[in-house]
Amino acid sequence: MKFTSGYWMVRKEITPLYAVEYADHRIIEEIGAKQLVIYAPASHIEKRGDQLNLGMLTIYLSSPAEDVIKVSVRHFEGAAYRGPFIDVQAEDAASAQAQVQIEETQTELRFRSGHTTAVIDKRPGMWGIRFYDDNRLLTESGYRNMAYMKNNDTGKNYVLEQLALDIDEYVYGLGERFTPFVKNGQTVDIWNEDGGTASEITYKNVPFYISNKGYGILVDNEGDVSFEIASEKVERVQFSVEGERLDYYLINGTTPKGTVSKYTALTGKPALPPAWSFGLWLTTSFTTNYDEATTSAFIQGMADRDIPLHVFHFDCFWMEGYEWCNFTWDPKTFPDPKEMLARYHEKGLKICVWINPYIGQKSPLFREGMAHGYLLKKTNGDVWQTDLWQAGAAVVDFTNPAAAAWYQGKLKALLDMGVDCFKTDFGERIPVRDIAYYDGSDPVKMHNYYPYLYNKAVFELLEKERGRGEAVLFARSATVGGQQFPVHWGGDCSASYPSMAETLRGGLSLACAGFGFWSHDISGFENTAPADVYKRWCQFGILSSHSRLHGSDSYRVPWMFDEEACEVLRTFVKLKCALMPYLYRQAVLSHQEGVPVMRPMFMEFPSDRACEPLDKQYMLGDSLLVAPVFQASGEVEYYVPEGKWYNLLTKKTVDGGKWQKETHDYFSLPLLVRPGSILAVGAQTDRPDYDFYEDVCLLIYLPQDHSTAQTEVTDLHGKTVMRVRAAREGCEIRVQVDCEKGSYQAEALGVEGLTVVESNV
Repeated sequence: MKFTSGYWMVRKEITPLYAVEYADHRIIEEIGAKQLVIYAPASHIEKRGDQLNLGMLTIYLSSPAEDVIKVSVRHFEGAAYRGPFIDVQAEDAASAQAQVQIEETQTELRFRSGHTTAVIDKRPGMWGIRFYDDNRLLTESGYRNMAYMKNNDTGKNYVLEQLALDIDEYVYGLGERFTPFVKNGQTVDIWNEDGGTASEITYKNVPFYISNKGYGILVDNEGDVSFEIASEKVERVQFSVEGERLDYYLINGTTPKGTVSKYTALTGKPALPPAWSFGLWLTTSFTTNYDEATTSAFIQGMADRDIPLHVFHFDCFWMEGYEWCNFTWDPKTFPDPKEMLARYHEKGLKICVWINPYIGQKSPLFREGMAHGYLLKKTNGDVWQTDLWQAGAAVVDFTNPAAAAWYQGKLKALLDMGVDCFKTDFGERIPVRDIAYYDGSDPVKMHNYYPYLYNKAVFELLEKERGRGEAVLFARSATVGGQQFPVHWGGDCSASYPSMAETLRGGLSLACAGFGFWSHDISGFENTAPADVYKRWCQFGILSSHSRLHGSDSYRVPWMFDEEACEVLRTFVKLKCALMPYLYRQAVLSHQEGVPVMRPMFMEFPSDRACEPLDKQYMLGDSLLVAPVFQASGEVEYYVPEGKWYNLLTKKTVDGGKWQKETHDYFSLPLLVRPGSILAVGAQTDRPDYDFYEDVCLLIYLPQDHSTAQTEVTDLHGKTVMRVRAAREGCEIRVQVDCEKGSYQAEALGVEGLTVVESNV
């Protein structure tokens, strides 16, 4: 939201109140936590009378974790401040408080947490807060930046902050955004909507951005936060919220990767998905005509073509139309679902079914939910309903614990029948006008927060019934903290190369908020892709953390496109299964450290300026670079960081520090091994869940003399069972393997004449 007209003028309907100078401060200790409270009047004070009839901002500084500073800007503190609020999970509050130091000089106040310091200027008329990483300036708020704005036309009030952007500073993130990857110059409103992948609106809005300078800003407000990223003042990132208070966290991890790790320490790290979920998912598609004969034919068709299949998903019409959701199989289409699921399990498949949080009026659950008060209500006591999506649809009120338990009970019956996981669709179409939640939550803030409660309820049921490490969703909508409940997918894309590229762009933006596991509809949801796009998207889709064939009104089995599509899909699914020892170790690291498996190049190479704008390639873990092909010609242009890299598919080395332009057929693409890597490759190519440590092949890539590498291999529970170290001296690579169980062989990649020598102790 813009409040000014150019640099000097404020819009005619706006009355501003700026923090102008420091007036006083206090130090408050509550439950062992220190807060620095600063009072900043809206005008310079020269004499006593200047203090009269004057507004003031009150600013609280605190620290929930080391190197994290929370700033709370308040105008009228007596105004109601309702939740929901971001669930901040301070890892070690006592340790964080021990790091807090507050110092005062004649001209400054300094609030320090770890290596991060907020410096408040006390000089008359010189208001400002500067944030430092030790002595390195990160950003600052100064003259006419922190403000309270009154709109005289609407009667609405806003609090805003403007933080400085440095020369060549870029901003990333703010959720799964399909607009340009670098957010400078954009206006972004944090408001979940069902808008596909081809516009500025999105399903997963997260009021958190990171800078290439290595810090991040999280706005602690679940409502409609508005960001102006170098788009109102080109030297500033502005963010504003309606009301009397604005809270934000400055998170300093020194590097983008370190900051994402600290952010997820605050908001929750991703759960570790089961290994089977990394395999190939196939769905019925959305509005296609299917029954048990159809789904069985698809499953058998994949087996006949030797294409490993691991999860089968039933989309909406597993339930009868008009009754979404009744959580009951349509008897006309699936007369004996329990027996059908048992047969599919015997084939080694896991089963997923589509759900959403809406209850159509024709569903028997509507009357049941209405009778018990489980459905979202208007302020007059009526159940809120809409004809959008399903006739007379209502929304489950997950702020009511009894409603959440009721909803979970319906899903438990499906789990007992043989369902393994759920696609938690929707969660964006949540009303805000004349709405009364069970727990009194602010309806505007609940709009974005709703999918957090929805996915949390389903995920917790899966953890309870299937056990930790076996729970997995396929979720579309999300907000802060949603990364705890993987997996998320990119929503409704189109069957074209531009949509394929915008899908990746959205996934990389989402990765900046610590979403460790992400997928998308291979070959696009809307329309039907030509065989060319299908085959290229299969490469990209299988080399994502999670891989699903899904569409709208046509099937996505490869033989519907051409026979070569079957070969391409088979090749890459088997490749992914073989890479599972490496990929699952990366998944464990994502779970432990909060760094996404698929990550943008700038996150992995923060000192390489050429990586900063890249959005058509990514790192798959810390050792593999993937550059999908987005051209029918097979041409791909991509950037390689410094060093000599190795293409795992073509067996050719690639010189880094420059751009590469290549042409690939459907069975290859740039899949580069980073120098100084050990790639653990498994012995099985037909499934993703096996004993990774049995007959594992350790592919060691040390193109530079005197270089070293290390890695680990885990079991299916994420426990490390094999530690590997390698060092090159001349033409010899010495390998040490500390192995609790399993067997292995080691090979050198990419350099002729190297000998691998074991040096175990």
